[in-house]
Amino acid sequence: MKKVGRTVPAVKIGCQAGNSQPSSVSRKPSNSAFKQQRLPAWQPILTAGTVLPTFFIIGVAFIPIGIGLLHFSNNVKEFVYDYTDCISQENTNQTCAKSLELDITKNCSCILPVNLTETYDGDVYIYYGLSNFYQNHRRYVKSRDDHQLLGALGPVSNECDPFARYPDPNNPSITKQVVPCGAIANSIFNDTLKLHREDGQLVPVLNTGIAWPSDKQMKFRNPPNSNTNLSEVYKDYIKPQNWRKNIWELDPSNPENNGLQNEDLIVWMRTAALPTFRKLYRRLNRTAEGYNSGLKAGNYVLTVEYNYPVKSFAGSKRIIISTTSLLGGKNPFLGIGYIVVGCIVLLLGIVFLIIHIKCGKSTSEMTSVTPRSPYQ
Repeated sequence: MKKVGRTVPAVKIGCQAGNSQPSSVSRKPSNSAFKQQRLPAWQPILTAGTVLPTFFIIGVAFIPIGIGLLHFSNNVKEFVYDYTDCISQENTNQTCAKSLELDITKNCSCILPVNLTETYDGDVYIYYGLSNFYQNHRRYVKSRDDHQLLGALGPVSNECDPFARYPDPNNPSITKQVVPCGAIANSIFNDTLKLHREDGQLVPVLNTGIAWPSDKQMKFRNPPNSNTNLSEVYKDYIKPQNWRKNIWELDPSNPENNGLQNEDLIVWMRTAALPTFRKLYRRLNRTAEGYNSGLKAGNYVLTVEYNYPVKSFAGSKRIIISTTSLLGGKNPFLGIGYIVVGCIVLLLGIVFLIIHIKCGKSTSEMTSVTPRSPYQ
């Protein structure tokens, strides 16, 4: 008996009735090597013959590099003095830190002995260091007005609040804009550090050339009409609350280093990434007589005008006298890290080599394995 079936009409996908043109473009990828994933590829076969030499090469290379880095770091001479709790010269019964806690506006000074046991040859730099000071806090980093720092004394940015406006001390009914505004400028380090020889002669230092040239040239400028008198330019503005000097008094003897272009201000405004940091304060003037070759060994006296409080945030401050090397300041961590990594990699290479000699198989044996090869 013959079975009769029904004929189902074919449906043409992508076409509409009465229209022979497709309604949409096909989503099928083009027949190319890239889209069809037929590009040539190289898959390394990790064998003892390729891995072990890599371990030994890295170990042999890293150890000498680490020794070289450690050698450069050890050649840097550095003197560090923590003067957080120095005794006040005005009141020998208390520290300057305690004096500032009682009255933040009070003047306090310390005289500290400095003994350099060896000569600091070449360029000598003086740094100040702070600890437990988080300049990397998000709100702190944003608390500045870059347009104002470029000399545009217009409306102050809201990022500076609450350090943007203060009442005029001479007329509290008038509120004036702060220049420079923000938390960064308000908290600038304002201790004065002076180094004297035993005979009282002041060690000559320079307060210029301590900031990045790009910062001074591109990010900080005084207003265009500031060539005459900075005090007149900034008379309608007020200094930050924690400052003891007006902005035109930062360096009156050098117009190129005064106002918003003062390098102490520029150095401070470049925020540190870690809570313990140091910033360049002064550099030795090697053109002065007796200091052409550097800073000689001997006894010195450090005079500190103690203005910067650190006890409120459980911090500390210190002075660092240092030389530099081809790789910068003293930092043994990088050299030690290279040596440790090189030793570990070299040790692992030796261990893997011993395991390979005792238990390993040759490359030909590994490549000739088939599904029927006996398990060993």
